Amino acid sequence: MPKYAIGLDYGTNSCRSLIVDLANGRELGSSVFPYPSGVQGILTDPADPNVARQNPQDYLDGCTSIIREAIAQAQQADSAFDVEDVVGIGIDSTGSTVIPVDEHGTPLAMQQSFAENLNAQVWLWKDHTSYREAEQITALASETRPEYLAKCGGAYSSEWWWSKILHLKNTDPAVFAAAYSFVEHCDWLPAVLAGDSNPLTLKRSVCAAGHKAMFNEDWNGLPDIDFLARLDPALADLRGRLYKEAHASDTPAGTLCAEWAEKLGLPAGITIAVGAFDCHMGAVGAGVKKGTLVKILGTSTCDITVADSDVDDVPGLCGQVDSSVMPGMVGVEAGQSAVGDIFLWLVHNLVPDSYGADAGAKFMAMEAKMKDQPPGAAGLLALDWNNGNRTILTDVQLSGLLLGQTLHTQAHEVYRAYIEATAFGALTIINRMEEHGVVIDELVNTGGLSLKNETLMQIYADVLGRPMRVSKSEQTCALGAALFAAVAAGHSPLAELQQRVVSFTDTTFHPIPENQVVYAELYDLYKTLHDAFGNTGWSGSLEHVMKDLIQIRQKQRQQ
Repeated sequence: MPKYAIGLDYGTNSCRSLIVDLANGRELGSSVFPYPSGVQGILTDPADPNVARQNPQDYLDGCTSIIREAIAQAQQADSAFDVEDVVGIGIDSTGSTVIPVDEHGTPLAMQQSFAENLNAQVWLWKDHTSYREAEQITALASETRPEYLAKCGGAYSSEWWWSKILHLKNTDPAVFAAAYSFVEHCDWLPAVLAGDSNPLTLKRSVCAAGHKAMFNEDWNGLPDIDFLARLDPALADLRGRLYKEAHASDTPAGTLCAEWAEKLGLPAGITIAVGAFDCHMGAVGAGVKKGTLVKILGTSTCDITVADSDVDDVPGLCGQVDSSVMPGMVGVEAGQSAVGDIFLWLVHNLVPDSYGADAGAKFMAMEAKMKDQPPGAAGLLALDWNNGNRTILTDVQLSGLLLGQTLHTQAHEVYRAYIEATAFGALTIINRMEEHGVVIDELVNTGGLSLKNETLMQIYADVLGRPMRVSKSEQTCALGAALFAAVAAGHSPLAELQQRVVSFTDTTFHPIPENQVVYAELYDLYKTLHDAFGNTGWSGSLEHVMKDLIQIRQKQRQQ
């Protein structure tokens, strides 16, 4: 009999589902639910651009919508499809996306007394209000627990678990006091579907715990009480209301309870896998293996690979955690705080209507205008820090830069400069990995950008100097979640499932040698700007950068 799995992918602006045939990877149904709250699903504060929160009710409403719609599509696509043949549900989410909850695991935001309080809502990954607390955590760990930082790249981030919780305590003690505990989104939803969201007993993800909460078996789990007490005694008290164990996603989190089975139109008792972060499951859905780096290209990027257990600690990355991606291997994570978000900012704010009537038309027109433009011909160079720098600098107080503009600069040239900047940022990450023994032979790309923008993909191949493959599935995060659902249900081993299910497009983007030469020159200039603005204590000169850009521009335009 056919067997199917359901993957749920909870992103920044929407959630989506995927029903996959485990025999061959055929995708039978998929649905998207844009979060209705706030602006594109994000609750913001006009007085503070660092605020990014979400409404947990959107997650629940979305779950019902995307699963029921995917089931309807699957039934239409294949008359043999039967929900009784669904073996499991896997769930991924953004992270660190932190939910303040009561003793039952109910989000405070769902209580009437806190419904209008932004601080009681879900703290989305891209909320950067806790940058001072992140600096405090980094300083204390550097002094007293350097081993904590060694596994998360050498600096703690405002995107992560402890900094968000500490900032809540510092800015809204009433909400903090009302929160019995805190739960990652990727841990909360599986528990809800299983009918037991008790924060003391629900199964926590080693992906979330290891990459964002400094959890490691080498020091018996979460940071010790003395360390947390030095940050704030309230954190030391909270530790006992969190967790002692964390699990890989090949582990069942529970089974679908009767209440949610009725809501979703599925049989009760289906296995629900332990959750994980979207990009980690996306890497699995894209066929990650040793030597292969998976780039999930979205509003931001997450770069994921795996390595042997004896891999060196790599400074400047987002973390190295055992079994956070593939069970039995160390998951290595890096990424960039904005990629697609930069392009959207550009098209919504700076691209004139002469390029098109809407954002989609403008993107298409810009790509058409720039695709035959040689590298360096616009004379522009950008820093891709419009939302801070995730790696390798781990500094949210950095901002974007565009250099080399003239009175003749056009919007599509700016667009290309920002594409190149994100590629240079990616190269900086890969170089850091390889400096510490994590070898990257090929790249696999996922996400809408990789499927829709061939010019971007070619630029990335030229800058990174490696072949670029593209995952055929448009829903690799949901696909990875579905694969883990099947593994947790005991259907098949993960490697066997990947062999059957993961596929790639027919096009591989290979570096063009003459473009590589020019991009090497531009990257040297990028590194100068990167180090000048990003590294404390940098000494050097910037006076040559503009003039070098002009020389490259003139040379390229004479071709």
